[in-house]
Amino acid sequence: MTSNAAQQEKQKDEASVQGATPLAPKLIYEVIRREGEEEMARPKRSLIWSGIAAGMMISLSVLGEAIFRTYLPDVPSRYLLENLGYSLGFLAVIMGRMQLFTENTITTVLPVMVERTWGVFGAMLRLWAIVMTANVIGAFAVAALFVFTPAIAPEVLVSIVDLSHHATGMGAHDAFWRAIPAGVIVALIVWMLPQAEAAKFFIILTFTWLIAAGDFTHIVAGSVEMAVLVWMGDITAATAIGGFFLPVLSGNIIGGTAIFTLMAWGQVRDELPQNN
Repeated sequence: MTSNAAQQEKQKDEASVQGATPLAPKLIYEVIRREGEEEMARPKRSLIWSGIAAGMMISLSVLGEAIFRTYLPDVPSRYLLENLGYSLGFLAVIMGRMQLFTENTITTVLPVMVERTWGVFGAMLRLWAIVMTANVIGAFAVAALFVFTPAIAPEVLVSIVDLSHHATGMGAHDAFWRAIPAGVIVALIVWMLPQAEAAKFFIILTFTWLIAAGDFTHIVAGSVEMAVLVWMGDITAATAIGGFFLPVLSGNIIGGTAIFTLMAWGQVRDELPQNN
């Protein structure tokens, strides 16, 4: 074998080894950080429409869970099966690359952890405000479709209303604390996806099922349920905002940012090229 051929064979073997080696945490961090920078640089109009689409598509979680609840036999195991329906909206939104607020609590925070400037921090808050508002608009739009049109079968709508009362009726204190694990789980999904190209579907399915099965609260999916009850007149705007929206939003942010993102930063900060 010639020297040139041997060198090519060595490079080929090295590429195979690198392809089979899991990404190091600092590389996963870098992938997500760059994604966060790209998101913060997107035009406002793009963020708005993507956020509205995510708010509408996340309703598939409520609809899927309601359909399972309606048509599965009323046995104890139904609870675990019906919560598989909760994963449908997340699969559509995450794999469709739409703007979901709880994903942004990790992707856009990582650039802030690196640069730590008011400009980057302001860009993060701008994106959060746009995406959260757009998600809620989408949620209220699709909830209006559920409530005011015959698009949903009456028996399924009954299940949607039952699920909505459960999700929004646990009180602000419980809603806040149950939102923290949900924020951590969504951030964990974001952290795992760069390494799991072939298993994305199953990672999203499994961990979003865990959110529903664990009876945790998620601000965007929960906004659909909140909007259903607001449109029906079952809860007031004040109750919706103070008793559900703000506590869950705060808990998701703490779970996805203050807990998971800081843990991610802590394990890679000494390995980054510039140790800030």
